[in-house]
Amino acid sequence: QVQLVESGGGLVQPGGSLRLSCAASAIIFNNYCMSWHRQALGKERELVASPCSGGRTNYPDSVKGRFTMSRDNAKSTVYLQMNDLKPEDTAVYYCRGINGARAYWGQGTQVTVSS
Repeated sequence: QVQLVESGGGLVQPGGSLRLSCAASAIIFNNYCMSWHRQALGKERELVASPCSGGRTNYPDSVKGRFTMSRDNAKSTVYLQMNDLKPEDTAVYYCRGINGARAYWGQGTQVTVSS
């Protein structure tokens, strides 16, 4: 079964941290490039972490130095460690597996940064 399941979202105060997890079915984890994206209310979905171009994980300037993507091959899981969170990081966070023209998305997990 092909699936991606995100978890770890929640409400956090500014300056706090969260670690998101995305558990993937083995067929996706082993054959697709995994990345993290987010979509704030009323905005387009944007990339926040991706190793899919050149192998090195790329981050947009808005999260660089605060977010880190990692993976646990034994658990078929990718993570997004988010530190020093800001209100503008509030969004639904999604993981994606992509292989050429085929892509799978998880259902998303809500992250709300507010005091």
